Amino acid sequence: MNVPESLSAWEAQRPAIRATLWRLLGDLPPLFTPDVQIVTTLEREHFTIEKIAFENGAGATVFGYVLVPRQGQRPAPAVLYSHFHGGHYHVGKDEVFLDRVSVPPLGPALAEAGFIVLAIDAYSFGERQMQGPAGSREMGADTEMALYKKLLWEGSTLWGMIVRDDLLALNYLCARPDVDPARLVATGISLGGSRTTWVSALDDRIALTVPVAQMTRYRDFVEAGSLNGHRIYFYVPGVLTTGIDMEHLVSLVAPRAQIILIGDSDPLSPVGGVRKVEAFARQVYTLYGAADRFQAAIYEGVGHTYTPAMFAALMDGLRRYV
Repeated sequence: MNVPESLSAWEAQRPAIRATLWRLLGDLPPLFTPDVQIVTTLEREHFTIEKIAFENGAGATVFGYVLVPRQGQRPAPAVLYSHFHGGHYHVGKDEVFLDRVSVPPLGPALAEAGFIVLAIDAYSFGERQMQGPAGSREMGADTEMALYKKLLWEGSTLWGMIVRDDLLALNYLCARPDVDPARLVATGISLGGSRTTWVSALDDRIALTVPVAQMTRYRDFVEAGSLNGHRIYFYVPGVLTTGIDMEHLVSLVAPRAQIILIGDSDPLSPVGGVRKVEAFARQVYTLYGAADRFQAAIYEGVGHTYTPAMFAALMDGLRRYV
């Protein structure tokens, strides 16, 4: 699809693009607002940690953390934080407490800045490592591969089910009386960046979208010969047959605020593709008169990582847009 020449042309394409994305994700169960149980509560100096669980309506229990600032305004702005992959299946939602040395633990940093933070385990991660067809006989990578195969047979996709769980989590956030549903943020690194982009492309409730170290343009990824860089979850059947690519997902977020944080040496996001995404999306934002609400920060010499400059850009974006 070419860059739209007018806002009316883009607005005419937009519903069909979103509908195509939903179709690609397969036959998914309906969305709803889950009945969330608070399993345990832990008090920290500046925030409370709620360990939560909910049934996703597809035979699986989703586990998560909610970090609630002990002080600050109510209702509060909130962050849907999507965790990374990296083959670290045991980490999952616990990434929000991970100290990367160069970047502080993101969950506490966001909570101390006044944001309610929600992070859930995606399929095959954290407490869901054994939620595959074989149960406790397989975990992590084996669970991921088995789920991918089973869901294809059922007419669905693993990626669709991962994104669906994120949207259920978003529904829960919006239903919390202590959350301001007009001030929602989605962010995450790597796998979490992909989840962030898809959730924001499919749901207009996200006010600020910040994918980190993830902006893979599918066709450029194929041309770069990098297909083994991403795990199997990433591959949505039929996506290359539609004319849709990452620039269209990013542009569906317009005119809402969006900050892309990516290194020009990230092997999982070939920089030529990133620049195509940036150029297309910038034109769409310009059509809305919202060019100042779109930023693509491409860091020279930076690979697949989270840098202090990226963290600073995230925090600046929170202050500016939320």
